[in-house]
Amino acid sequence: MSEKKFSKKHEWILLNGDVATVGITKHATELLGDIVFVEVPEQGKQVERDGQAAVVESTKAASDVYSPVSGEIIEGNKNIVEDPSSVNSDPEGDSWFFKIKVKDKAEIETLMSKNEYDKFIEENPS
Repeated sequence: MSEKKFSKKHEWILLNGDVATVGITKHATELLGDIVFVEVPEQGKQVERDGQAAVVESTKAASDVYSPVSGEIIEGNKNIVEDPSSVNSDPEGDSWFFKIKVKDKAEIETLMSKNEYDKFIEENPS
């Protein structure tokens, strides 16, 4: 399994073979506040890199969740739909948003490492 990569839109991605798991970062949950609603993409949906893939709503705002890579959704995490608040407690673990069959693995290489992401949010806190 490879290392987690991060987007400037505060998504994380973890590649395993040609399937990647995608979720939102802890920093994103801190910006959003208490999450009250989640909508995940349907299996079979085609998404483009940086295209809208899911929706998350908090007591503060509604926000789109973008796919950091292009591909086909193979699974949406129904657990977070049933318990949206779980995203606040474990955003970079069991509370992932979707799994995607990656069309072009080279897209992952353009994303940030954990250290690069930490520096990015330090320089762009909101």
